[in-house]
Amino acid sequence: MTPAPLERRAKAAVLTASLLGIVLDGAELGLMPVASLSVSRSLLGDSFTPTLGGDWFARFTAALMLGAAIGGIALGALGDRIGRARGMGLSILIYSTFAGLGAWVTTQEQMLLLRFLVGLGVGGIWPNSVALVSECWPGASRPLVAGMMAAGLNSGILVLSQVARAWPITPDSWRWLFQLAGAPVLLGAAVLAALPESPAWLASRGSSKGTRPPLRELFGPSLRRATLTGIAVSAVPMVGAWAASKWMIPWADKVAGVSEVGYKAATQGWWALGAVLGSFAGAQVAARLGRRRGYMLISVSATLLTVAMFQLTAPLRPSFHPIVFAQGLVATLYFGWLTVYLPELFPTRVRATGSGLAYNCGRFATAGGVLMAGVLFTAMGGDYARVGALSALIYALGLLAIAWAPDGPPELEPATSHR
Repeated sequence: MTPAPLERRAKAAVLTASLLGIVLDGAELGLMPVASLSVSRSLLGDSFTPTLGGDWFARFTAALMLGAAIGGIALGALGDRIGRARGMGLSILIYSTFAGLGAWVTTQEQMLLLRFLVGLGVGGIWPNSVALVSECWPGASRPLVAGMMAAGLNSGILVLSQVARAWPITPDSWRWLFQLAGAPVLLGAAVLAALPESPAWLASRGSSKGTRPPLRELFGPSLRRATLTGIAVSAVPMVGAWAASKWMIPWADKVAGVSEVGYKAATQGWWALGAVLGSFAGAQVAARLGRRRGYMLISVSATLLTVAMFQLTAPLRPSFHPIVFAQGLVATLYFGWLTVYLPELFPTRVRATGSGLAYNCGRFATAGGVLMAGVLFTAMGGDYARVGALSALIYALGLLAIAWAPDGPPELEPATSHR
């Protein structure tokens, strides 16, 4: 039997819960860039140096990305087995629980472990929520809804930056932020208890018996190219965002120092404001310009603006925040584009697994890229501008990644599909 499509109220509940999960996920992603140096100053004490603080920022980021890569693949696959809504609820519980425990750490190593565990949930929320929404809101509304989902992530970073701006994070006052980050556990419990499931997933359950395991199918002859394409086009913006763009925030913290405690939060806020607009517009870019042409244009623009951010301006200069805003807008067009493109590549039965694998393999690359950037940072004596400019060239690799991708789009199956 084919389940009936969701009623309007149920669809609204799915969209609201998914957006909240993504927004709060964004807050988790924005937490350490704005708090890292304060945490390190507090926990390292007299042994802290600015270069060591930057090195720990790279380690925290790499741990989060490694956890997100593993969580995205594992919890995406789990979502294909037990349901998108359950996979999403578990992901929220994981990232909020371990983020909240960060308020009680006493060493850098404890925080490093917790950032990895937070990453498991951070990775799991994206494939399950995107698959759930794309299947409950099919057809003409999908580019708009995809843009909203992509913008939600950066909205969370923007909200967190404004909280940190109103209540500055310092070496003496940062634990409250992690306590606040534990609050989404309530949302996770509510999603598990009450959120309706995707009709497309319910319809596909019976027909999936006897088929190959999802990961094996994704690398089989029929889906191998789609899977490798998804991994390539996801890796470029992910590595670029964390191995290049995010260095601007600890750079702003170092330059502004104690003279302008809120400057780092303001920097993150300007970037996040541009990112909210860019990630929403990215879905429209994919729909209007075509997948390949849109991605190529984003890659060229992101490369140029990121180099400009690190070489043509600097923190406390009048031009810094406008360029930060522009870079945030352009570099996050990728993520709205991905929210449209990745679900199109895979059939319903492996959609969450395929989207999660593609998106989160980029995070494996990101973990390595951030660690390499950290090594480069130390070798260059803590020169944020040089490290950021060199790392910006990652975005140029997008021109190679998209060359192999079909311009598409393949059509997303309707909610009544039995494939």
